[in-house]
Amino acid sequence: MLDLFYKKVLKPLLFRLSPENAHHLTIHGLHLAGRFPGGTGLLRAMYRTKQSKALTIQVGGIEFLNPIGLAAGLDKNAVAVPAFSSLGFGFMEVGTVTPKAQPGNELPRSFRLPVDAALVNRMGFNNVGSEQLAANLHKAGVYKIPIAVNIGKNKVTANEFAEEDYRKCIRQLYRYGDFFVVNISSPNTPDLRNLQHGDELRKLLAAVKDEMELQRKQLGGSEKPVWVKIAPDVTDVELGFMVETIVESGVFGIIATNTTLSRQGLRHKHALEAGGLSGKPLTKRSTEVIRRIYTQTKGKLPIIGSGGIFTAEDAYDKIRAGASLIEVYTALIYEGPGLIKRLNAGLVQLLRKDGYTNISQAVGADCQTFDC
Repeated sequence: MLDLFYKKVLKPLLFRLSPENAHHLTIHGLHLAGRFPGGTGLLRAMYRTKQSKALTIQVGGIEFLNPIGLAAGLDKNAVAVPAFSSLGFGFMEVGTVTPKAQPGNELPRSFRLPVDAALVNRMGFNNVGSEQLAANLHKAGVYKIPIAVNIGKNKVTANEFAEEDYRKCIRQLYRYGDFFVVNISSPNTPDLRNLQHGDELRKLLAAVKDEMELQRKQLGGSEKPVWVKIAPDVTDVELGFMVETIVESGVFGIIATNTTLSRQGLRHKHALEAGGLSGKPLTKRSTEVIRRIYTQTKGKLPIIGSGGIFTAEDAYDKIRAGASLIEVYTALIYEGPGLIKRLNAGLVQLLRKDGYTNISQAVGADCQTFDC
């Protein structure tokens, strides 16, 4: 019934608005729901996933009640954390955040491609800055699910000074994140993707690790995992070198993948708009990247799979390819919040079909010989 209401009533109304206006309206509505007495309880009653031990997984010392997360970019400024935490997600990312607030790129900068079940965006890290994000996370109180803070550099910061931007974000936000994501793969900040390669990547990750350890010593507690989000638009050779550098850096894991610059097979009139493409056209490529990372690292480097997950089968393919956790974004816009419950219920069925009692047993199941 809730899915039908979204697809027949709410979605048509939202799709009459520009993508960005619809986004702002949705986030504002969820923000109000999180502040309204009983609002989060109502959301949990409507959308909460039935808890299953089969879906609970430990990754990086953190327990996730299910493997389905919300990708960065939807709640950039952490204004709707209580509401998103009540929709059945196992975790969520906030950000990408930069040290200084910035407006992002000029409008319009977000486009729907319904016939392709995709989105194109060139937002450009529009956000309120790390200080305000810290204040928003403080207001959110005790989190119901693990929160990842996705960090980036300001547009005006040259790559040679990028590491200080990442350090500033960590210093401002360390106490508020359960884990951190280093975003070096958005196509919408000039030269950002250059940080994915060679000495630039090595230096940046060394600085991030150093700052994380400095904050841990200062504030106490156990080490917080750091993940690196990579782009799908790399050759196999480039991916191999990138993964080797990430492993050597000692960071915890990889998120595969960010949006793509590819436009292969698209039919919608907005296909040629500049920006990163997300949604169904990314499904196969992101799964292939996951498979290659898992094979190269022999399953020793944890992976979060992201890109084109619309069905439980899509999610399961990424898990069997080597992902321990997965994230959604575009499918949530097209399918509505009932998607999370459907994905989790579907995963339980797929696990049972294959004879697994826990999701961890399925991680990398298609690559057990590491030659897939």
